[in-house]
Amino acid sequence: MSALDWLILGGTLLFIVGYGTWRTRRAGASLDDYLLGGRSASWWAVGLSIMATQASAITFISTPGQAYDDGMRFIQFYLGLPVAMVLIAVFAVPIYHRLQVYTAYEYLEGRFDRRTRTFTALLFLVQRGLSNGLSLYAPALVLSAILGWNIHLTVWLIGGLMIAYTVSGGTKAVAVTQQAQVAVIFTGMVVSGYLLVHYLPANVGFTDAMRVAGSQGKLNLIDFHFDPNDRYNFWSGITGGLFLALSYFGTDQSQVQRYLAGRDLTESRLGLLMNGLLKIPMQFGILLLGVLLFVFYQFNPAPLTFNRPVYLEVAHSEQYGPQLRGLERTHATLFKARAQATGALVTALKTDDESAIAAAQTHLQTVQAANAGLRQQAQKLMKQAVPSVEAKDTDYVFLTFVLNYLPQGLVGLLVAVVLSAAMGSAAAGLNALSSTTVVDLYRPRRPGRTEAHYVAASRWAAVGWGVLGIAFATFAARLENLIQAVNILGSFFYGTILGIFMVAFFMKSIGGRTVFWAAVVAQTVVAALFFATDIGYLWFNIIGCAVVVAGCAFRRAIS
Repeated sequence: MSALDWLILGGTLLFIVGYGTWRTRRAGASLDDYLLGGRSASWWAVGLSIMATQASAITFISTPGQAYDDGMRFIQFYLGLPVAMVLIAVFAVPIYHRLQVYTAYEYLEGRFDRRTRTFTALLFLVQRGLSNGLSLYAPALVLSAILGWNIHLTVWLIGGLMIAYTVSGGTKAVAVTQQAQVAVIFTGMVVSGYLLVHYLPANVGFTDAMRVAGSQGKLNLIDFHFDPNDRYNFWSGITGGLFLALSYFGTDQSQVQRYLAGRDLTESRLGLLMNGLLKIPMQFGILLLGVLLFVFYQFNPAPLTFNRPVYLEVAHSEQYGPQLRGLERTHATLFKARAQATGALVTALKTDDESAIAAAQTHLQTVQAANAGLRQQAQKLMKQAVPSVEAKDTDYVFLTFVLNYLPQGLVGLLVAVVLSAAMGSAAAGLNALSSTTVVDLYRPRRPGRTEAHYVAASRWAAVGWGVLGIAFATFAARLENLIQAVNILGSFFYGTILGIFMVAFFMKSIGGRTVFWAAVVAQTVVAALFFATDIGYLWFNIIGCAVVVAGCAFRRAIS
């Protein structure tokens, strides 16, 4: 990066952290103040905090690559979210506010028993602790690629800074800084979208780009075909996605803590509804960046693999280097053919000549198939050369564009976007992990201590969970596309957690013993299906919830 990029990056992050620290310099005297910011947040602050918590660095690194590779169909993952926001606002938020709880799981002890509360809290802690590791790995990926640092050392550097920031400020610092982070994030998105269109050939506008993308199957927004093994279609999104959103926003402490901080019931509800209205358009915009990247690389040279660190390692190998360089020469030849074929398709689309369009599409699809086969050969070769490293490169697509094509200054801004998202999401997650550890596990076993003691315990818990997240992040490079990995991890646990809360809200005659064992069985079933079948992961949210509810209903029927 240039000196200007470093100046913009450093200035942006220093301003965000400095502003948040200054605004909350007197926060954290009591447990209520440290964990919930004194329950004083307005609806728009709640809404921005909810959005920033969900929109981690993974969202801005991995999602454009997902769309580049697989089109827009990932948007179906979010179809159930607006409905979930309404249901949570109607049923869950009033209960949490009426009981004045610190965590969602605190409610379960009064409704069932301590064992159920502890089991549910532990499921959350495992899931969120691992997810925070992924949130740390994503920005480490950025810095290691830009600076050439060892990625494991980079993870520890970013994680250490995140721990220090979160431990010192508590919930109020997280919320205040998230407001500035969201502003940086949206600015970066708009700038990136504009530049992608601006860098297209002079005769190719935004409409032309969308028609090219559509002809190549990248605008596959909605798929009504039912297939339980398909991760993204209308049915998995409106059902599995709904259940995942209900569990994430209704029972995951990292989100519940955001709206528990609202000054009253109305403010919390409005914050949730704000997220329901804006999340799909926001995600649509990020996926659209990936589609524009696909069109951009039809006219501009794309690397044989976007995973540059692995490519360089293999290219310098005596055994595999010559073969990889041969593939690179063939790839360069194919690029010229692809650019010509895409140009011909644009011309045909402008004239609406059906025969010319069909001929151009056939030609381009032939070139694309050859290019895809070549990339698969390269990925297989790199996997042979470096078995411990995943050669899949979709997480590097957006990063490669930023580094190679953005002018000085904007590179620093886009890196600030990624790190701002990482700070907002990881800080909220760490804050939730510490509050759940202290409120649901530590305080019930150490009652009667002072407020200062519990605040100190929360800070130490944040340090411990931060270190564990860093440790998991060192293994994240072996996972598949990061945006999918984090959602798979959530779906593994969320169905069971949601089932427990569904029984708590709507099956008043069920006691703690029944729901506890139903939840144990449900989690076992989900684990068995995960390892033994190819069912799309969104369905695990329905299955886990259904097993808990059905088990409780069966027990009630025979009693």
